[in-house]
Amino acid sequence: MIRKIGIIGAALVLAWPLFAQVGERVFREESRLDSLRKGELSIELNSLSFFKDDEYAGGFQKGYSLPGFWLQPKLTFQPLKNLRLELGAHLLRYWGATTYPCYAYHDIAEWSGEQYQRGFHALPWFRAEAALSDRFRVVLGDIYGGASHHLVEPLYNPELNLMADPEAGVQLLYASRRFEMDVWVDWRSFIFQGDTHQESFVVGLSSEVKLNAEEAPWHFYLPIQALAQHRGGEIDTIYTRSVQTLVNGAIGAGVVWNPHHPVVKRVGAEADVTFSWQQAGDLWPFDTGAGFYLRTYADLRDFRVKAAYWMCRDFVSVLGSPFYGALSLADEGRTFDTPQMVTLGAEWSRTLGHGFTIGADVDVYVHLKNATSFSAGVYLRINPVFLLKKF
Repeated sequence: MIRKIGIIGAALVLAWPLFAQVGERVFREESRLDSLRKGELSIELNSLSFFKDDEYAGGFQKGYSLPGFWLQPKLTFQPLKNLRLELGAHLLRYWGATTYPCYAYHDIAEWSGEQYQRGFHALPWFRAEAALSDRFRVVLGDIYGGASHHLVEPLYNPELNLMADPEAGVQLLYASRRFEMDVWVDWRSFIFQGDTHQESFVVGLSSEVKLNAEEAPWHFYLPIQALAQHRGGEIDTIYTRSVQTLVNGAIGAGVVWNPHHPVVKRVGAEADVTFSWQQAGDLWPFDTGAGFYLRTYADLRDFRVKAAYWMCRDFVSVLGSPFYGALSLADEGRTFDTPQMVTLGAEWSRTLGHGFTIGADVDVYVHLKNATSFSAGVYLRINPVFLLKKF
């Protein structure tokens, strides 16, 4: 098995001599609060087209495909140098689908209604972002979610950047030379008096302690991350299993080598210890669990080659892929005893012009003593901004 993994890894390096990160260039949304844009009224079209094919084995999850796109047409206005407002809609479309359930496309939707939408899965969009200082910002409404949180893969499945509803609630962002922090509340399900479904929200923390300057030849950092999902409210009408609180966390250490080379842009490695805790409820068969995640990558111009190792015991991820856990989503009631996995992958991304980025990735998941899974996708991010008037 080790020899097989080595051959696959060598083949990837030879087949893709140049590699950058799809998550950073294609999925991540950057804040655009710029004091020089005070008084600007603009139209922004934010869109992601995707085709993702997952060929899964091993009993963790059944395979599927994701062909479609999401579109966010928005009207943006920055009345002050430290305040930005956005108003629009979020539209999700899968090719071949005509009706869409009205539930949160983010997690198990036990609390969802029975209404359906035609043509698109549509949601209103609103964001208010205020800079309280050079380092501290607050966001209300649709927050900067998904890849913008920088969560490790055992805690957050990158595919949620394609299919999940925008995260909405409140977010606090802090950034300095030696420390970054992202704290947020994503409100999933609101209930009124007498409702028969559960209230649900997620509280998250993603932080990084930088032990030295990021541009140093060798950069060292310490990531600390946590997620907690709570279901159930005081005014709901559910009296059996009415409250569930599920917690994930990760703490680690990483190093980045910046060689300042025309081809080799960056080489990095990170090790993380993860944990899961079922503080209330019985949704999971395990109350506590732990895992170990080791990853390494090399950025070579527009490409990235990467490899990772994962093992766990009784760990279950709240928002991560089932591959990073001991619980099967393919076979009800099935669990895995100390699963281990090696992943090998490659990514390519290129900025075609301002607001236009294309990317592709391929991943091989070797479930040790079990099976091998594959995944591949192509993505196009379109995000032009059209200035209407500057007041």
